[in-house]
Amino acid sequence: MDQPLLQSSLPFPVRRGKVRDVYDLGEQLLIVATDRISAFDVVMPNGIPDKGKILTALSLFWFEKFRDDFENHLIAAEVSRYPQELHPYAQELWGRSMLVKKAQVIPIECVARGYLAGSGWKEYRASQTVCGIALPAGLRQCDRLGEAIFTPATKEESGHDINISYEQTAARVGEPTARLLRDRTLDLYSRAAEHARSRGVIIADTKFEFGRLPDGRLILIDEVLTPDSSRFWPADQYAPGHDQPSFDKQYVRNYLEKLDWNKAPPAPPLPPDVVQGTRRRYIEAYTLLSGRQSLWK
Repeated sequence: MDQPLLQSSLPFPVRRGKVRDVYDLGEQLLIVATDRISAFDVVMPNGIPDKGKILTALSLFWFEKFRDDFENHLIAAEVSRYPQELHPYAQELWGRSMLVKKAQVIPIECVARGYLAGSGWKEYRASQTVCGIALPAGLRQCDRLGEAIFTPATKEESGHDINISYEQTAARVGEPTARLLRDRTLDLYSRAAEHARSRGVIIADTKFEFGRLPDGRLILIDEVLTPDSSRFWPADQYAPGHDQPSFDKQYVRNYLEKLDWNKAPPAPPLPPDVVQGTRRRYIEAYTLLSGRQSLWK
């Protein structure tokens, strides 16, 4: 097992997010998924070995599965197909990078929820709504909703994203774009959830990001349906009324919730058992959902 890659080091203009390093190559972008992990919007001081490769491999699986119905930003994920100036960095880029189209990012986190968990459960307990959507009384934590709902959030450069209503989304990006975001989010979630169920996994919720190409086409960008952007639960252990066992970073959140930490930087280091447990859960999510026994090569 390799040491975690906490930061890539290519000599090109870069913007570093919580997990990804995005390099500007002029007409294209290079996205490098590091092994950093964040929780409560704070990056942990130590990473999860191979995490970036797992996220990349799973995103590539979903991009390929849905490419005919949901256009995405992927150009290539094989270093041999990258521009020549990137070839000297092949070892660092292998398995954890994607060459992608440049797109104007729509500043909305497009969240689909099929189950009542996380911030949705917290809001429901306070007001019986989620992002302004009224839900039936008497629902339990992690209950399955009658139908999936679109619960957008702001896309903040730093700090916590903020849940907003559909009407607030339309005010920010316009009604036609808001409607398109909602419809594509729910359609993609529905198809992915059906596939996951057939593989023994519940996708409780997930978030997508979209961007516009220069010709106006709306495309999927960033990562898709990974343990970083979704709640994945083992279907054979599902029992509403409490937190569920998971294949995602809820495992890290649960550990951190037990600490005397105010959820502000600096974050405490993750102990070895939490690091290994997280890595194991991410790999299990990948193998179950993709049906593949090894990471993309």
